[in-house]
Amino acid sequence: MPRRRLWGVPPATPAAETPTGLVRRARKMHRVLAETYPEAHCELDFANAFELLVVTVLSAQTTDRRVNAVRPTLFAAYPTPEAMAQADREVLEGILGPLGFFRAKTESLLKLSAALVERYDGEVPPRLADLVTLPGVGRKTANVVLGNAFDVPGITVDTHFGRLARRFGWTEETDPVKVEHAVGALFAKKDWTMLSHRLIWHGRRRCHARNPACGACPVARWCPAFGEGPTEPEVAEKLVKTEARR
Repeated sequence: MPRRRLWGVPPATPAAETPTGLVRRARKMHRVLAETYPEAHCELDFANAFELLVVTVLSAQTTDRRVNAVRPTLFAAYPTPEAMAQADREVLEGILGPLGFFRAKTESLLKLSAALVERYDGEVPPRLADLVTLPGVGRKTANVVLGNAFDVPGITVDTHFGRLARRFGWTEETDPVKVEHAVGALFAKKDWTMLSHRLIWHGRRRCHARNPACGACPVARWCPAFGEGPTEPEVAEKLVKTEARR
């Protein structure tokens, strides 16, 4: 368990921060998040690189929980790119129905699987440059796969990561690729994958888009956005999403 900290206190971020000061503050915040969320991990279930690639593509515009719920049925029917590329469209649409946008997602999986078979002999390539050439795969998806299936460090800039990076004052960029590069410059490359997990974990549980739990935030004292949500600990604590509340 992480040790108790004094939360809900005003941040001590200087008005004019030097580049060195930014690096030190960002790394301090990351260390505290690591202590707070030792269990942080990829919340999509997968057994291999192909499964992770597919479920990450499917996670767009839906929740990880919904994707995890259809995963067993999906991969029992189509365990390999070869099998999925030959899938009956209507059957695949039926499996993906609970996710929404199931016709578009069916089309994406059929094209993705076919590309893996045709270009890479049914294997998921372990290089960013190759992954982003696959249908439906951008840098975010590629970095998820690289970091979690191949142990290749990568920063996953989803909506949570981008929001927190700006709130924390780590960058003012809004373009995901620019956010990735700006934040990556603040941290050792070996930390990129877990940094992504911890920020996403924090964004889902405390640093919400609306009404963040500022008074129950472990990095409040280093956050220039402190006060965007309730600062009273007892009020903020009610906004924290635990596993039971999610």
